[in-house]
Amino acid sequence: MRTLLNIIWFVFAGFWLALGYVAAGIICCLLIVTIPFGIASFRIAGYALWPFGRTVVERPTAGVMSTVGNVIWVLVAGIWLAIEHVVTAIPLFLSIVGIPLGIANLKMIPISLMPLGKEIVPSDRPFASR
Repeated sequence: MRTLLNIIWFVFAGFWLALGYVAAGIICCLLIVTIPFGIASFRIAGYALWPFGRTVVERPTAGVMSTVGNVIWVLVAGIWLAIEHVVTAIPLFLSIVGIPLGIANLKMIPISLMPLGKEIVPSDRPFASR
């Protein structure tokens, strides 16, 4: 079931979302200071391509710097990626098959706004929900 959902996701939303994250990653890597944001953006691009079967958890070692970085990220690229998720979710909600995908798309907005201090792990990993 995960594979089928991921294929449908890739066709209708994942490809476009991943392009947005890759573009944000390239822009962030142009400046030395924002390279960590670019790396996080590339990591999330892979998650945006194939999200089902994986989940996002907080890193227990994330500190104050990840919070400061997230504030900068929202200003640099986070708001635009969150808007991309909303715009991509709207057409998905128009079909019955796309409703679960639209919901999944909206669930990705928090990581698009605050990617630092988060880790993408397989869903079946023990304690993945923590």
